[in-house]
Amino acid sequence: MEALLADKVQSSLAQFMPRNALFLCERLCAHFPSEINLQLLATCYLQNNQAYAAYNILKGSSMPQSRYLFAVSCYRMDLFKEAEKALCSPNEPNSEVPNGAAGHYLLGLVYRYTGRKKAAIDHFTQALVVDPLLWVAYEELCALGAAKEAKECFGDDVALRIHQQHFSDLTSRNLNISIDKQGLASNVETEQLLSSNTVTSSMPSKYLTPYDTPSPTAHQVSGNVIAPPPLNRNLMHLNNNALGADTPTKSNSNATGQVHRRKYVDESKLRKVSERLFESGTRRITRNSNKDSTPNVNPSTTVNGPPGNRLFGSYNSTSRSLSALRSVTLRRGPNRSLENFDEGRRHDMYEEMWTPSENNLGTTHPSSTSSMADARSTEQDRVGGVSVISSHDSKLLVGIKELLELLRILGEGYRLSCLYKSQEALEVYHTLSEQHFNTGWVLIQVGKAYSELFEYAEADRFFDLAHRLSPHTLEGMDVYSTVLFHRKDEMRLSYLARELASIDRLSPQAWCAVGNCYSIQKDHETALKTFQRAVQLDPRFAYAHTLCGHEYTAMEDYENAIKCYMSALQVDERHYNAWYGLGVVFLRQEKFEFAEHHFRFAYRINPVSSVLMCYLGMALHSLKREREALEMVDRAMEADPKNVLPIYQKAQIMISVERYDLALEELHRLEGLVPKESTIFALMGKIYKILDMQHKAMFYFGVALDLKPPAADVAAIKAAMEKLYLPDEMDDE
Repeated sequence: MEALLADKVQSSLAQFMPRNALFLCERLCAHFPSEINLQLLATCYLQNNQAYAAYNILKGSSMPQSRYLFAVSCYRMDLFKEAEKALCSPNEPNSEVPNGAAGHYLLGLVYRYTGRKKAAIDHFTQALVVDPLLWVAYEELCALGAAKEAKECFGDDVALRIHQQHFSDLTSRNLNISIDKQGLASNVETEQLLSSNTVTSSMPSKYLTPYDTPSPTAHQVSGNVIAPPPLNRNLMHLNNNALGADTPTKSNSNATGQVHRRKYVDESKLRKVSERLFESGTRRITRNSNKDSTPNVNPSTTVNGPPGNRLFGSYNSTSRSLSALRSVTLRRGPNRSLENFDEGRRHDMYEEMWTPSENNLGTTHPSSTSSMADARSTEQDRVGGVSVISSHDSKLLVGIKELLELLRILGEGYRLSCLYKSQEALEVYHTLSEQHFNTGWVLIQVGKAYSELFEYAEADRFFDLAHRLSPHTLEGMDVYSTVLFHRKDEMRLSYLARELASIDRLSPQAWCAVGNCYSIQKDHETALKTFQRAVQLDPRFAYAHTLCGHEYTAMEDYENAIKCYMSALQVDERHYNAWYGLGVVFLRQEKFEFAEHHFRFAYRINPVSSVLMCYLGMALHSLKREREALEMVDRAMEADPKNVLPIYQKAQIMISVERYDLALEELHRLEGLVPKESTIFALMGKIYKILDMQHKAMFYFGVALDLKPPAADVAAIKAAMEKLYLPDEMDDE
């Protein structure tokens, strides 16, 4: 019953039916209470988005997998201290983090969101050492600005480690499948004894159900009661060392088991076998029904894996020797074996590895009456299996190297993007093959890179390609909506927001897009509400906090704007947009030293942004540090010649140092770039007024008014025009 329930729970989880899995697992834990079964129940709760329930049932558990699941539930509930304590016990500072690479990754997230950057980097790095293919750990290192070059993390030296890990897992899985099959064969023999009271060499399979009671072992028959192994169990993570330690015993007990089976051929002794069999089953149920007891586990085997690694008793008497198991696995056909142990993982290199070959695969013989021929066939299969692994060993290594080469390109592009070296990142991404470049993730990264370069037309093009290729992908769509916002494409922005909301109304990306729709229409209050909804849905979504700050700044509510920007930095201290927002607030409040500090911090994170350079120059200019300001503005103009803001700011600096000729030169340059910007003509009129050239001043003031400037600028321009022909004394007044 326990095996049946556990299998059904796991199959329900695999088929995305968490409610059914939860119901059955509650029955399992009620009838067979154990910490391992509680792990499975906690997994059901987590799959059903009930982290609080998993937290309560696992609190105080000591097994490694229980601690990991408890930490996951704590992390989802933002209980970072308890998650850290579960993964890294303060009483045992040198203890291993449970669940290997995944445990280190989770602990790294805990450290990151509690402001301990160095510790987070250490654990993300350790996660990559344990599992070089844990891409999310490398992503986190990139986000923290601490990732090494991709060629170091995904170099050829890593290939050998992945190769060894793969074959270790492969051997373990094949052994586990063989053990299940041997238990099934043993079950058939018991059915034959109990059903027909005669000894035959085979029975029709229709009489066998997948959950029949296993046959007694030799030790059970002789009076030593050992719980039988479970049937059809998910033993995907069986401990290799434990199995290796049991191998000699299995070999010896195999022969003993054969002797005992022959011994009970006599029909007169069948009743005695049945009595002992049912007595063993009764004792097993009695032990498991005791709440203070634990499942029958082989003392020589430790269970540290995830739910499903339940070892009820010894496999010594029901399984064959290690070599026999290996030969059985290969003889049944490599493709079927692959489907059993690794269903759902569809790597082409695995298929190449297990392609049957007549030259190196042992021949599968039909049924034969000659026992000598069967033995010879078994030996050929065993030798052939070894040659299969040897011949495909190099193919697997080539496949691993190809995978690492792909990860090197993707990793280096992503690393450069996180360092805001967008142009270099684009060059790396364009080295990808067409089949990988034309995927949603890559196209979104390319779109983000172009948006950082302020090339919004190109960013729009690649985001649009990504959205059409993968219309239900939400990642990056918040940035796409911002690109459309800067392009002032209200219609497409509105359509995107509507489409994202129809896909997932509970995604922060959808609400950010909706907020940008209201913001572009200057409805800042409604935009703020939608951005706050995005924050509510995902408090770790830094960009949503920043957008809230932008709306508060637009409404001149600087106190709340500062709070929003600080919240964004608590989530991601390298989110330079929040540092920029704080600088703008302090600049408007004329707190120029604070403004310069925050702009400089943003500039350190993103040293190639011409906008940040320009605003830093503005802060320096306000502090009367014209030389530094002019140097920074020149750098901004060099970084992005198309950006008109640093050109205008340079003209302002030139006016402050009374270099009016250079100021007019820059403004005439702007006149050709943005001919409908009233501010440029108003400033030119101001310079000509200072130079006592009233006719030109009046001309440019008039042009500025014709371009319909904001109401505040209209009043200032009219006041300046009225003073043009007044006497100097009255003008000074």
